Amino acid sequence: MTSTHSERQSAGDTLDKAARENFPVAPGFLPAAWRDDLMAVYGFARLVDDAGDGDLADPAGTAVLLGAAARSDQSDETAFRLGLLDGLERDLDRAFEAALPGSTGEQPRHPLMRALVPLVGTHALTPEPFRRLIEANRVDQTVARYATFDDLIGYCTLSADPVGRLVLAIAGVSTPARVAYSDRVCSALQVIEHLQDVAEDLARGRIYLPAEDLARFGVTEQDLAAPTAGPRVRELVAFEAARARTLLDRGAPLVGTVRGRLRLLLAGFTAGGYAALAAIEAAGYDVLAQQPKPDKRRLALKAAAIFAKGR
Repeated sequence: MTSTHSERQSAGDTLDKAARENFPVAPGFLPAAWRDDLMAVYGFARLVDDAGDGDLADPAGTAVLLGAAARSDQSDETAFRLGLLDGLERDLDRAFEAALPGSTGEQPRHPLMRALVPLVGTHALTPEPFRRLIEANRVDQTVARYATFDDLIGYCTLSADPVGRLVLAIAGVSTPARVAYSDRVCSALQVIEHLQDVAEDLARGRIYLPAEDLARFGVTEQDLAAPTAGPRVRELVAFEAARARTLLDRGAPLVGTVRGRLRLLLAGFTAGGYAALAAIEAAGYDVLAQQPKPDKRRLALKAAAIFAKGR
């Protein structure tokens, strides 16, 4: 199946979002093959997130392309998004089948799914990390609050950790110790992103700040809906930022376990987290007035320091 112009344009728009991330997704210092593979993984993850968040450029067209049907046991919008995610998982199955030697099965229907086929075969990837990312977005359709920090970290094992595991697999350096470090880094990055996006998430009906911590600091949902953060909200955000920093510190030694350009890439990922935390702190922990964004110069300096020290 060949791509239409609108499908290719939509895929390009999705990939363009890489420039907005806290960390470099596929920087130019990497070999071209690595960059292509990392962008294919990013394209998949972004596509799934956009489907789950209702941010696709042409959701109806994507549903038709995938042959997706809304689930009958949910409200209209939830049913539509869950149907899209089901359609994406079926397309993922097509990608893995197409990657098998001598396969004559149906090719994936979505351009960003077709981009997975070469790297699946080259790196002997398994479907599990990709399925977890889809499942995270299914969870988002039915779970809008998290009782404890442990519950939130459990969600991160679906929404964030698989990406780090895929990076290690593509680089051919995956070991149990590195995966453990990577999971901590990825979970920390996800928590930090949630802190940056409190207002945006609330607009979608979601709160990723643990309910037990909201109660501890006396923060209500009305407080989170204010145009600026009051003292209690700032204290809560500072508390969660400190937790995220601890988690990031525990995962940062991952950088020192590898060498060369991969070390620089992982230093960039980790530095992105520290730079975002610095931006949150510089905003006085007011994440409601505007979304704190990391300073590019600070990010580069932090990446250089982490690269040199290996953590």
